[in-house]
Amino acid sequence: MAVDYTVIVVYLAGMLAMGWWGMRRARSKAEFLVAGRRLGPWMYSGTMAAIVLGGASTIGGVGLGYQYGLSGAWMVLTIGLGLLALSVFFSARIARLKVYTVSEMLDLRYGGRAGVISGVVMWAYTLMLAVTSTIAYATIFDVLFDMNRTLAIVLGGSIVVAYSTLGGMWSITLTDMVQFVVKTVGVLLLLLPIAVVKAGGFGEMRAKLPTEYFDPLGIGGETIFTYVLIYTFGMLIGQDIWQRVFTARSDKVARYGGTVAGTYCLVYAIAGAVIGTAAKVMYPKLPSADAAFATIVKDELPMGVRGLVLAAALAAVMSTSSGALIACATVANNDIWSRLRGAVRSDGGDEPHDEVKGNRAFILIMGVGVILIAIALNDVVEALTVAYNLLVGGLLVPILGGLLWRRGTAPGALAAVAAGGLSVIGLMWGYGILANQPVYYGLLISLAVYVTVSLATRPTDPAVLAAWRERLAGRGAEESPAPATG
Repeated sequence: MAVDYTVIVVYLAGMLAMGWWGMRRARSKAEFLVAGRRLGPWMYSGTMAAIVLGGASTIGGVGLGYQYGLSGAWMVLTIGLGLLALSVFFSARIARLKVYTVSEMLDLRYGGRAGVISGVVMWAYTLMLAVTSTIAYATIFDVLFDMNRTLAIVLGGSIVVAYSTLGGMWSITLTDMVQFVVKTVGVLLLLLPIAVVKAGGFGEMRAKLPTEYFDPLGIGGETIFTYVLIYTFGMLIGQDIWQRVFTARSDKVARYGGTVAGTYCLVYAIAGAVIGTAAKVMYPKLPSADAAFATIVKDELPMGVRGLVLAAALAAVMSTSSGALIACATVANNDIWSRLRGAVRSDGGDEPHDEVKGNRAFILIMGVGVILIAIALNDVVEALTVAYNLLVGGLLVPILGGLLWRRGTAPGALAAVAAGGLSVIGLMWGYGILANQPVYYGLLISLAVYVTVSLATRPTDPAVLAAWRERLAGRGAEESPAPATG
């Protein structure tokens, strides 16, 4: 294992070095939070694919393949479909807005009254996403070093917090590019063919497994529909995803680079399901489906390759964790703290301050909080389900409504956020956190309230809509363009 350990240690040291290098480039708010809005297609595609393909997509995707066969790909497929829909239909408009958060977009569209409540919902979602990603370090470091759970969370979380705090989005983008390459080599080019060969090839896999393992819909229509609602729609509105769209140097890069990343996700989804199916042939009686990835890596891969593939799993977790962390800190600082700070100032003014330093402090504070919550939390699946249900049930309708329906109003948006969010919480209390009904009914209630209240209230001020259209057209933003990268 010495060679494997060396690969992992070199990888982790490289992540910290990237953070230090990124710190030298992040000298303004735009550089720190959105990489100066100057990523080219290569870097944009890589960082977008890295953020959406995390530990759940890698370890969980293989586990679903172990449990359901090829139809286990559906969870990651719906993530890829969501990214494709975002890129084709919305990313160009989002990139042209030149904002930093989803709540800022809502303020622009509805006239400055929707930000705080939507910011709180988005902050809760990104916080839980960062927490659940951080917990995954325990699994990986346990395989690598037989490490105590708390120590593993602190070690992995501290590395992510360190490079994210140092260089912000520049550090995260650079590390994501490395992580994208490591995942591609480790999972697609090494683990996939090795797993299929070790299982005896596709013919042997078909002979040894039930036919439902090769049914594309074997996981069940209701499960697929729920994945679409949670993950496909979640891709359309999550701050962690939008913040990557904001890094594109142009709307064309956002559209085409995102399309490439979405297509990559579809390939990754099928690869994970095939690896899990192969693991089922080799290890038919594992105690847990989620153990399939670690087991096949530990037992079947040669020295050195094993270290690279485990680094790929670590890369998947770190990319999601760092993306969620900077999104959480950005929302906390820009959408919640800055607004509250403005509200309590008696003179209504705004003291000059170092915005990079302030955002860096928020990443550090949120990062420490994420590590502490990850240590205390046990049920990750329930926490992540609550986060996604709140996100989709509370924010999907007012966000897409603002982009697609000019008659939507600020009271309608606020009522939809409140009604959808509270309905989801109440329904989870009644049906259970993991039930499908809360997000179904929450979305319907949010839509009904949004349309009803919007039609019952005065239309949005024409001046607000005019300013909104100017921003959608790429005019009216105050930032000056910067040289392109990637």
